[in-house]
Amino acid sequence: MSFTLAALKYPKNALGFISENTLNFHHGKHLQAYVDTTNKLVAGSSYEGKSLIDIMMSSSGPLFNNAAQAWNHEFYFNCISPEEKEIPEKIKALLISNFESVESFKEKFTASAVGNFGSGWTWLVQTGPNLLKIVNTSNAGNPLIDGFTPIITVDVWEHAYYLDYQNRRADYVKDFIAHIDWDFAAANLK
Repeated sequence: MSFTLAALKYPKNALGFISENTLNFHHGKHLQAYVDTTNKLVAGSSYEGKSLIDIMMSSSGPLFNNAAQAWNHEFYFNCISPEEKEIPEKIKALLISNFESVESFKEKFTASAVGNFGSGWTWLVQTGPNLLKIVNTSNAGNPLIDGFTPIITVDVWEHAYYLDYQNRRADYVKDFIAHIDWDFAAANLK
C-alpha cells in the first residue's frame, strides 16, 4: 500500500484567510514531501501495508516524523472550511462545559497556539467522555500517542502562514478559528 496526497475538499483559491500561493506550497509541496518520504521509508519494511496511525504509534525518528506530519496535515486541512460555520449544539455544549463559553475556548486556543514555541501544532482533543482539552505538540507530535482523540488542530509551523501573515501568528490563528469546519470537528467526538 502506498500513501497518496489527498485532495483538498475545497478549491485552493476558496479560503479567504489562506492564499492559493500558501496552499500550493503547504499542501502541494510540504505535505507531498511528507507523503513521498513516508512511502520511501516504508517500502520493504515491516511497516509496509500499515496505516499512518499504526506507523505513528509504533515508529520513531524519520519515519515517525514524516508519517505523523502527513497525518497531521491531512487532519488540519480537513479542519478548515471556506465559509464560517455554525457550531453544532453537541460540540457547543462541550466547549461551554469545558471552557465556560465558546469565546473563552477561542481565547484559550488562540493563546495556546500563539504561545506554542517554535514549530508545532495546537489541538483541541477529547480526553474522555465529555472532556475536552487544548494541548500543544512540537514538531510532528500528535495527541493520539497520548491516547487523546483529536477534534481540531491548527498548524503553527511557519510554512502554514508566513507567506500571508509573516510574523502575525495570532491573526492567522484567529482567522483559522473563524473558518473551522465544526461539522468535521463534531464528527471526531467519541
